[in-house]
This record gives sequence, structure tokens and C-alpha cells, in this order.
Amino acid sequence: LPGLGPRSARRLAIHLLTHRDNIMIPLAQSLTQTANDILPCRICGNLDVSDPCHICSDTMRDDNALCIVAHVADLWAIERTKNYHGRYHVLGGLLSALDGQGPEELGIPGLIDRVGESEFDEVILALNATVDGQSTAHYISDKLKPYDVKLSRLSHGLPMGGELDYLDDGTISLALNARSKLHSHE
Repeated sequence: LPGLGPRSARRLAIHLLTHRDNIMIPLAQSLTQTANDILPCRICGNLDVSDPCHICSDTMRDDNALCIVAHVADLWAIERTKNYHGRYHVLGGLLSALDGQGPEELGIPGLIDRVGESEFDEVILALNATVDGQSTAHYISDKLKPYDVKLSRLSHGLPMGGELDYLDDGTISLALNARSKLHSHE
């Protein structure tokens, strides 16, 4: 599993095996139930117990904004902020020739159709600041040029609570280049 090294995995497996009746069997039953109950949303790709998901079914959401993310975990991270109230589209990955992830595998043609058939005023490319993320954002923005929609991306730069000395040069450069005015002295 992601974030779990071999030693931690071994300790976890031994703990489960030695607590078979009160941890392992209930966990296995819960995982089976979850695997049966959770579905991908046919509209946005989110995972939920209903299809369409609770976000796509919510009539109070802003139908003018579409946020494109690579993974469901990215959607959930944005939702945790309670700062975005529009619609989503989960790609299921990023363009990567090495991994065999092309536009078709990510459903980008369907995304382009969705934008063309909807009333979105803005499309937010909330993709990772990696080579694959940036190339995916560039590809999607190129495909969306024929549509009358504002394209934006998440800001990059200094994290809250970040100390300059601990940040990489690229992050500091982005933050410096994207600096904003505080106020003017008149």
C-alpha cells in the first residue's frame, strides 16, 4: 500500500494474524462490504455510495465552475478546504507516455465533450506541479481553446507555515515570480 514500507507492512500483517478474530475478520468483512458499496460516479469519477455521487447530485453547487483533478484523493483534499463549491472531473491519472497513460485512457475526449455541452464559465486545472501534471494541463488547455471558457490553474508557491530555508529552489522561484501586491503607499 502507498506509504507503507516492508517493515511496517510486516508488523501490520503479524498484528492482524495474531488478532484474527477481533481485528482481521471484521476488517475483511468491512473491506468486502466497502468494495461492494462504493461506485465511481458516471459524471465526475468521484467514489461514493451513490451514482451520481453526492457532489454531482447537489443542486446547491455552482454549475459555472469545473475543477479538473488527477485523482479522487485530490478531489477530497479540495473538498476538505470547504472553499470550492463547483463541479469536478477526475481524470484518474496524468498523461504519461512511460506509464501508457494517454488522452484516451484518461477520458480526456469525454471531458472536452462535457465542457462543450455545459455552461461552465471557468475550468480550473488543479493538477500536480510535476512534469506529467504540467503536460496534462497544457494538453487539456490546448484542447479547450475552441470553447468560450476561462482557464485557470492553482497557484504555486510557498505553503502556509513554510520556511524559505526548507523549500526547494523551484518552489521559491515560482512564489517569487507569482508574488502579489499587498497594498500601495499613496
